[in-house]
Parts: sequence; structure tokens; C-alpha cells
Amino acid sequence: MMKMIQLILPHNPPRQSVANRPRAEIIRRWVETADERCPLACVWFALPELVADLDEEPESPQPAFSLFRLKAGCLPSINNLPAPFSLAQSLKNSIHTIAVILLLAISLVTNAQERDLIDDRPSHPAKLPEAPTPADETVLTMFPHSETSRFYIAGQANIIFQADGAFHSPYEGTNSFIGRGEYKVSLLGTLYLGAQLRRDPKTETDALFNLESAGGRGLSEALGLAGFTNLDVVRNPNLGSVPYMARAQVHQTIGFTDKLIESSRTPFSLATQVPERRLEIYVGKMSLPDYLDINSIGSDSHLQFMNWTVDNNGAWDYAADTRGYTYAAVFEYDDKAWSARYALALMPTVANGIDLDWNLRQASGQNWEFELRKPLLGNLLPPDRKGVVRVLGYVNHAHMGLYRVANQAYTSGEDPTPEITKHETYGAVKYGFTLNAEQELTTNLRAFGRFGWNEGQHESYAYTEVDQTFEIGSDYSGRRWSRPYDKLGLAFVSNAIKADHQAYLGFGGLGFLLGDGKLNYAREDILESYYNLHAWRGVYYALDLQYINHPGYNQDRGPVLVESVRMHVDF
Repeated sequence: MMKMIQLILPHNPPRQSVANRPRAEIIRRWVETADERCPLACVWFALPELVADLDEEPESPQPAFSLFRLKAGCLPSINNLPAPFSLAQSLKNSIHTIAVILLLAISLVTNAQERDLIDDRPSHPAKLPEAPTPADETVLTMFPHSETSRFYIAGQANIIFQADGAFHSPYEGTNSFIGRGEYKVSLLGTLYLGAQLRRDPKTETDALFNLESAGGRGLSEALGLAGFTNLDVVRNPNLGSVPYMARAQVHQTIGFTDKLIESSRTPFSLATQVPERRLEIYVGKMSLPDYLDINSIGSDSHLQFMNWTVDNNGAWDYAADTRGYTYAAVFEYDDKAWSARYALALMPTVANGIDLDWNLRQASGQNWEFELRKPLLGNLLPPDRKGVVRVLGYVNHAHMGLYRVANQAYTSGEDPTPEITKHETYGAVKYGFTLNAEQELTTNLRAFGRFGWNEGQHESYAYTEVDQTFEIGSDYSGRRWSRPYDKLGLAFVSNAIKADHQAYLGFGGLGFLLGDGKLNYAREDILESYYNLHAWRGVYYALDLQYINHPGYNQDRGPVLVESVRMHVDF
């Protein structure tokens, strides 16, 4: 392993003379027993030790990831290089980084398994203590944030490079996932601002504002997949990367008890202590998944999975514009072991449109959610293993059409091609429900699942084209190999649409995402895995793979393998 790392890592000439600096040597340390050496030691310390100048204070060795942080950060330049040279050159520049991360992941898992097996042997010396868990004050952002200031300022940047190769595609339509293979880069940046207008925990009032910019594009312009591969992508590339107001809201807390509990400070709530029983109210511009269908294992495209229908429930056609935001009011009651939420939101004027309909009498999205915080497996697990289950129901009123009416208009000769937008009416109702659960199984292993269903007769209108979905997955903490902020994740999701929706696409109809010209129907099945590596402070890198069978519900096309590299920075 040591030789492989040395071959992969680039050898740059020293900037200062050899006379002033001793020859750099590989440092082997941390885990070493009488008859084995941990591969982790070779990977983590496979760097020259930093030797101070004679007139400087001595410095400690730097971790290996500090060597290639900036090289991985070069990925955004891929989109600026002339094709086709850009892909080859960019991959060449980043291949050392990718290879080292892959070797790291393999060595960590292998070593963890070997050590478990070896420790079970008779008379084998006890293994040395594991690396200490970082203290609670470990900084996971580029700059520390005050827990006591009245004001809050933070930010994030998320850069995702995605590529897929050519796949079996006997035909393509207007909204098909392109079969020839391509690569794209997306960049999402957000500035979070907040102020505590009132600081009494029982009557806390926050003013929240977010400015955001979404640049780059998605594979196939984010068309052709119900479970698209990059949640950061804006589905209308014509909107550009000009900064826009993502969120602007007032958050009010009303406490019903004097008992206070600790609360993490976030961009959506600035208090560090809140009443155990309380009512929280959010009014303004927001994204409904900020407060509903949350799952701590599968909801964050910045540090976890990237697929639309893995991070959110695909059958929940939640009210939103093209960018995923709407104006809404959210009411949340929290008790010791349960919470209840209600949200009323504006719907777009057209399917997946940027403009919102402000007439609540003719268009609105209503959502109800109940959350129970109890272990899901009862006595099968220790009582300290946390579990959560959430049940959500929604009803959307909007200017929508029926797939069956559009199909009948086509088969009768009224319409030359199926076009559901010609048969939209006000007062149309789309409804559904979702189930969302997560459970801690061991100190390091967690599992989660989702199920979603909607009536499927009315057109998919706001989020994606899914009428039924089933998902299961898990993540594993890097504590096992002394990297507590690393995560390894795996998820499988299967999406489906109803018969009228199938027939509409089969006749050549177009949705706002799908349309191959014809359809040989099958469920769209997606397997996604990732490894998220914490490099330093708020810097993270991730490798992600998504295997998609029957893209766009069409078994005549695919399968598709999408590879991703992500860099995330929390400021």
C-alpha cells in the first residue's frame, strides 16, 4: 500500500534549498502492533513531514488530505476548458486525488475487518487505543460561529462534477436522457443571514434571509430521469446563475413550558435553547423540504446522497417554483417525543414554472406531517438507539390536467399528439401520502426508508414525475477507522407511474421532465453510493456512483452509470 501511495502522489521539487531542509521522510505511526501494521497509518501519514526553518517555530506534521485539497478544488475549471480536451485534461489533473481517496476507502474498510478478525484470535495482544474522538468544540466550518451573538452569518458552496458514458438507446425523444454520454458541472452557493429580534427563549423571534446562486447545468439539461442525479441543478438553465433571494422569512417561537432543552443553531433557527413544548411558526419564502419529510440520513445533497428521489420523496409533489422555493406558512408543534406540522404554500402557475399563483382560492398546496421519536424495533435494540417515523399527507389545488382526458383527445383525433396542457382546469386536485423512517442500529450504522404514493391521474406538477416510490438505505460513520466525520452511504430507490401516465408517455406525450417519444414501461430503479471525506474544517470531498436501470421508465433504454465528484465548503 505504501508503494502504491508513493507512486500516485505527485513529487514536486522543494521550494527551498536542500541545505536548509532535511530530506522529507514518510511518517509511520498511530496503529502498529507486534505483528501487523495498519494500512491506515500508511495512507494518513504518507506525506513528507514539515520541517520548520531555523528562524521559525516548529510545526506538526500535516494530514495527507492537505496535500491535494487544492487539486480537488480544480474540478470547477472543467466547464471552462474547450471540449473535447476539457474532460481528458481535467480528469488527468484530478486522477491523483481520486486514486488516493479510493485507496483510502479500500484500506480503511479492509483494515477494520482484519483487525476485528485478528483480535478474536487466542493470545493475541490487545489492540492499541483508537484515535481519540474529536472534542465537541471541533470546528466543522471554515470560520467559527458565535453561539451568543444576536446576528448570524454563514455560507456554503457545493460543486458537483458528473459524467456518464454512452449507453443502449435505440431511440430518443425531446425529453430523453441523452444516450451518447456527456459531462456537466454544477455550482450552488448560498449566503445565510439571520438576526434575533427577540432573544427570550419562550418568545424568540428571528429574521432570516438567504441569497443564492445556482450555476452550471445538469446532464441532459436535467431531463429524461424521474430520479435525476443532481439535486442542486435548476431545471430551467435559461435562468442563469444571477444571485436570487432563496429564503426570506420570520420565525416565531411560542413556549408552553419553562423547561428548556438544548438546540443547535442553524440557518433556520438561531436559538440555542428552546422550550420542550412549543409552537414554532415560519412565514415567508422558503423550501418546504426545509421543514417536512426531513431525514437525517437521506436529505442533504451537500454531504449525503445526490439523487432527487433519494434525498426527497419522489411521490411528494410539493409546492415549489422551478428553483424549489415558494411562499408559505409553516406551523410546527413540538413535544418531548412527537411533533406535528402544517404548511400552506403557493403553487406554480404552470407545471414546474418559475411564477407562483397568489390566488389561494384557486391554487394552493396543503401539507400535514406527524413525527414520532421512538425506537422502531422495540426491545430488539438498546433503548438508547434513536428512531424516528414521519407520516405526511398533502393536497394540491392547481391548474392541472388529467392524463386520461389528454389520452382520449389524442386517440379520438382531436389532438395530433398528446398534450396535457391543453386540458388543464382550475380546481383540479392532486393528493398523496408518504412514510419516512430512520433508525440507529449501532454506534456507527444507521438505516432509513421511505414510501410514497399519489393518485397519479393528474399531471405531475411541481417536483418530479413519480406516482409511487419505495426507498431503503443506510450510512456508516468513519468512527470505525478513526475518521468520525467521514460517511459511507448506500441507497436503493424504485419509482413508478400509474397506467394513464404510462399511456400518455407511450403515445408520445411530454411531461415537464420525461418524454422518449414512446415507452416500453418498467419501473425506474436507482442504486446510489457515496463516500464523503472530511478534509479540513469545513471542506469535504465525495465520490458518488449512481446506477440507473430503465431511465425514464423505459426498459428499451439503459442502464446508465453516472459518476460524480463533489467538493463542499461550509463557511
